[in-house]
Amino acid sequence: MSALLLFAAVFVAAFNLRSGISSLGAVLADALAAFGVGGSLAGVITAIPGLFFSVLGLLAVPLATRMGLSRTLFIGMALSLLGLAARPWVGDIWAFIVLTVFVTVGIALANVLLPAWIKNHGGRHIVALMTVYGSVLGISGAAGPLTALLSDDFRWALFLWAVPAALQVVVWFVVVLRVGRDVPTSTSPRAEQAGVEKQVSLWRSPTAVFLMMFFGLQSMHAYIQMGWLPKILVDHGVSASTASLALAWVGSFNIVGGLIMPVIIDRLRSIVWLPVLFSALMAAGYLGLWLAPSASPLLWASLLGIGGFCFPTAIALIPARSRVPLVTARLSGFVQPVGYVIAAVGPLVVGVVRESTGDWSLILPVLAAICVLMGAVGFRAARASFVDDELAGQR
Repeated sequence: MSALLLFAAVFVAAFNLRSGISSLGAVLADALAAFGVGGSLAGVITAIPGLFFSVLGLLAVPLATRMGLSRTLFIGMALSLLGLAARPWVGDIWAFIVLTVFVTVGIALANVLLPAWIKNHGGRHIVALMTVYGSVLGISGAAGPLTALLSDDFRWALFLWAVPAALQVVVWFVVVLRVGRDVPTSTSPRAEQAGVEKQVSLWRSPTAVFLMMFFGLQSMHAYIQMGWLPKILVDHGVSASTASLALAWVGSFNIVGGLIMPVIIDRLRSIVWLPVLFSALMAAGYLGLWLAPSASPLLWASLLGIGGFCFPTAIALIPARSRVPLVTARLSGFVQPVGYVIAAVGPLVVGVVRESTGDWSLILPVLAAICVLMGAVGFRAARASFVDDELAGQR
């Protein structure tokens, strides 16, 4: 496969990995009002990404092993396109929810399989491709809410994201034609030793477990912010346009994080202090929203955004802490599905507590406290160790 096609495939996939979700958060209040439903269903809608990322993530590696990485990714992308194109125009909330699930299918499969696809096909471009992946994913998250500023109709704000989804399907159709059935491979003697990558549970790898916990906690924060940050700010008197801009601003920091974190992880001997720093900054952002939300919303968004460097850190650690593509796929298929169970709980609980209490005075300090736990598990996940080696040592 040519380098141009490699980079184009990763670029379009990453660009579609957050926009279908973050675009909904910015217009969620308008959508709920149009359907005449309340906050409890808002919690269900914001929990869908984490829940179905978990379910689909468990199936991703078996599907890729049977059908091939590229074919599995392509099928998921086609379903996402269907959801994005049809979702804005339905007249029933449950049809809207079902099509939101369709949107998440392709995103869920790509979340798990794209790092393994890069490991499988990237060759000498792996670090560069992971940099493109992380940075463009940040662009996707940042750009998603901005379509709410282009149209007063939430339907068009959501539908616009069907355009890049269609481009993604075209590019990956070409990829499938070029590579055919591409299954994750194992090519190192250590990984092949007695087939440990198939026989030993990843629960027996401390690095895998702590990386799963770190990924889950940072994902929980990310989806709470994507689903609820505009609502938090609007409830405290901030204008809807500023609230949408704040969410986009948070996402923009993922661009910077995606650009620098893969290179940092690849080059630095020790990065264990980075998750601690990022978690502390995110906690400060939540405390700012709690104590003085309308005083400087973009400052609090900046702290949340820098704290969100935990996401590209976690993503970059998946290939960085595994030696061969098959273990990378297994690690990704372990870290992300189990992690998204944690992530799914957060937005749902936030919706229930917000509706019960009527304000954010309990939720925001609790989120700040959870950041402390995230920093602790991230410290251990970032240690220089390989899952392959830990699995081999467990035989």
